[in-house]
Amino acid sequence: MNNRNFMYRTVNNESELTVKKIVDGIIASGQLSRKDHMLLTSTVMIDGEISDGERRQINRIFDYIQTGRLKLVDW
Repeated sequence: MNNRNFMYRTVNNESELTVKKIVDGIIASGQLSRKDHMLLTSTVMIDGEISDGERRQINRIFDYIQTGRLKLVDW
C-alpha cells in the first residue's frame, strides 16, 4: 500500500511540474490567450482534483493579471 501512495505523489508532482511549465511560459510571454487557458485548465483538471501546488501556480496567473503584468488576449 505504501507503493501506491508513493506512486500517487509522483504522478501528482509530475502534474504540478507540467502546470508550472505552462504557467512559466504564460508569464514569460506576458499574455494569456484562450488556448493557453484551455491547456492550463485541461492539464490541471485531468485527474479531477487540484493539488496545493497547482493551486499556487494558478494563483500566480491571477496575481499577474491583477497587477497588470499579464494581459488577456483573444478573448
